Amino acid sequence: MNSANPEPNDDQHPPRIPIPRTSIEDTGLPLPTQTPTSPPPPPLILEHRVLKALLGAWALAASSPEETAAVEDHLGDCGACADEALRLREAVGLLHPPETLDLDPALRTRVLQACLTRRPPRIPVPSWATPYDAETARLDALLQDIGDAEWHAPVRLRWFDGKEPTSRRTTVAGVIAHLLTVDGLVAVTLGLEDPLETRTDTPTPAARTEAFWRAAHFPPTRSVRGPWREQSHNLVRTVAFAGGGSGRLPVPYGDFELPLRDSMLDRAFETWVHAGDIADAVDYPYEPPSPRHLHAMIDLGARMLPSALAARRQAGLAAPGETPHLVPAGTPGRSLRLEIEGLGGGEWLIPLDSPGALASPDREVAHVALDGVEFCQLAAGHVSPEEAAAGQSGDREAIRDVLFAAASLSRM
Repeated sequence: MNSANPEPNDDQHPPRIPIPRTSIEDTGLPLPTQTPTSPPPPPLILEHRVLKALLGAWALAASSPEETAAVEDHLGDCGACADEALRLREAVGLLHPPETLDLDPALRTRVLQACLTRRPPRIPVPSWATPYDAETARLDALLQDIGDAEWHAPVRLRWFDGKEPTSRRTTVAGVIAHLLTVDGLVAVTLGLEDPLETRTDTPTPAARTEAFWRAAHFPPTRSVRGPWREQSHNLVRTVAFAGGGSGRLPVPYGDFELPLRDSMLDRAFETWVHAGDIADAVDYPYEPPSPRHLHAMIDLGARMLPSALAARRQAGLAAPGETPHLVPAGTPGRSLRLEIEGLGGGEWLIPLDSPGALASPDREVAHVALDGVEFCQLAAGHVSPEEAAAGQSGDREAIRDVLFAAASLSRM
């Protein structure tokens, strides 16, 4: 403190720091009477439809205190609204993630699957074409998510050539070119444009694919997605307008043919299998088809087993059946019970002696049990007959022949 400026006289100036206020409790005076508070408002009584409509605002914490109390009281009594409230709260959590904006990679697949199974199409698609519609849409969603460089990721196409596993190396773009070319067999049957400009002497799926790859000046790139996508849409739209009766049209595969209804299932199956090949190559999560569609694919495979078994027997790759004149067409013969467990499950009786023989439970000589997805992987040539985890009982030779026949259904 500067001595030239002495402290002011306390008698002339108020203190610089005010003294503490005296509390009324310390004065001995009576306390003031308190104004009585108003009673709390009565709880809101709202109808169920109003409370359900408030769930969105409640999940966003945008409802009034009275509405919040009414909603929360209601959630304790209504299970349906409680489930909906939980889903809404989880959705709000996605809008405000604590760390990252990246969604669960499987979310797109789940949402797409829900849309495909719940949203009715404007133009009804025949039931035998809906698996193809669903699988091409799922594959298209996968292709939408991958980057430019991933279109050149290596992919190995695998199948069983009748005696042993075989494979062919290509890329993601090459797989889509393969699907485009083989789907072209169905397109030609329906009067649509054939994507293969170069004709082949043997119009099998493998020959058409090799011809398409050879005709390209450069390896396929992501540009192949556009033609494949457009052709897929045209196929679904054409069969939708043509109606269910078109399902009997024969579709030639070079060395065999299928009716259109089975051919569309075959194309759905191959689309799913090769989508899985692509997903493995780019490390993308991919789920099996819906159980209903998977069941239809398994049913097609089971129905094709007798012909595949007969072809292997003719080539000397399977044990001979009973004497043909003893098992004429339409006559009950030896049978194998194929039991499929899990997704798409069911049971099928497979005639063993000839494609025309009737499967008979009275003449069942063997029983095989397989998981649904594993049966499809066997039929796709992705699992060898020796490695298939099958529950087996009965005639071992018949079981072996049927498992090898299932693998022989595969092709490039």
